[in-house]
Amino acid sequence: ASLRGRTIGILGLGRIGKAIARRAEAFGLKVVYHGRSVQEEEPYLYYPTLVGMARAVDILMINTPGGAATRHLVNAEIIEALGPNGVLINISRGSVVDEEALIAALRARKILAAGLDVFANEPRVPQALIDLDNVVLLPHVGSASQPTRDAMGQLVVDNLVSWAAGKGPVTPVPETPWPRAAKAARSA
Repeated sequence: ASLRGRTIGILGLGRIGKAIARRAEAFGLKVVYHGRSVQEEEPYLYYPTLVGMARAVDILMINTPGGAATRHLVNAEIIEALGPNGVLINISRGSVVDEEALIAALRARKILAAGLDVFANEPRVPQALIDLDNVVLLPHVGSASQPTRDAMGQLVVDNLVSWAAGKGPVTPVPETPWPRAAKAARSA
């Protein structure tokens, strides 16, 4: 099967999502996205609702932070909106996907397949996922190459140096505005 001409929907078009989008385009995929906000500088079509995007894509690539705000963001409605030829790929956090709903959809063939690098209760992987023939599982090692880990370490150093110089982090996390974090560090 070819990827050319298919549509990938990226949930979370941050630094990693943008890198995935560039790579997907190189394989001939049409890229669309859903996230917290429209990114005017990006050439990709923005979907204001996740369910709308799920209905329109062949592949849903989940690439968003974990936490209370995104817990089960990808629920039964979103999974089933992918349809019987849809593929779900989660490289973000296990909590973002309702794992039970995903298992049910895979068993009932409501979606074609899934690729998972993260799980709700790591390191435990549900036996139900292991038993399925339409899922590929990795033990949270998607970034486990020496060059990637070296780059991750350098990014930490770059963030610390920038923060210490009063410029703020190179890769800020929206949920943690840097001025507040800097004030907290100074008062400690």
